[in-house]
Amino acid sequence: MARMDRTGGTPATVALTRAGVAFELHPYEPGAASGHHSYGLEAVTALGLDPAQVFKTLVARVDDRLVVAVVPVSGSLDLKALAAAVGGKRAEMAEAADAERATGFVVGGISPVGHRRRLDVVVDATASGLERVHVSAGRRGLQMSLAPADLVAVTGARVAPVARPG
Repeated sequence: MARMDRTGGTPATVALTRAGVAFELHPYEPGAASGHHSYGLEAVTALGLDPAQVFKTLVARVDDRLVVAVVPVSGSLDLKALAAAVGGKRAEMAEAADAERATGFVVGGISPVGHRRRLDVVVDATASGLERVHVSAGRRGLQMSLAPADLVAVTGARVAPVARPG
C-alpha cells in the first residue's frame, strides 16, 4: 500500500528528505528470518540489531481517534499510558485496515513518518537516551535509522513512557 515516488523512495523517506533530516536505510529480505511472528523482531534478527534500539510503529484508537505509538520491539505498548499521554481515557489497538487506511502503509511496514493523514504520534521515552533509533522506512524489509530528536521533530511527536519492558 505504501506509495513509491519516481526516485524509489517511500512516503517516509520522501518526507525526511524534504525536511532535511539525515537518515540511513537498512534493507533486508522480509520473511527470511523465519520463526518470528513480529515484524520488528524479524528486522532485529535479519539486520543483527539491538532490540532496544529498534522501534515498532503501532496504531491505537484512543477514545474516538487514531494515535501512533513508537515503542521498542523489546517491549510492548502500555495502552493506559498511551491514552494518558494524549489526554484520552481509553485506548485499544486499532484494526489493521483502519491503521493501513490512515497511514497509507501496510501492517509490518507502517512508518512513524509520512502518513497519509495527520495523526498524533507518541514516541516512548526510552528513545531519548539513544544516539539512533531504527524504525520502519515505510515497507516491509526496509528499516531506517535516525536521531531520536529528528524523529520527534519531523513527526511532531510527544515523548512519554508508553512502553512496558518485554
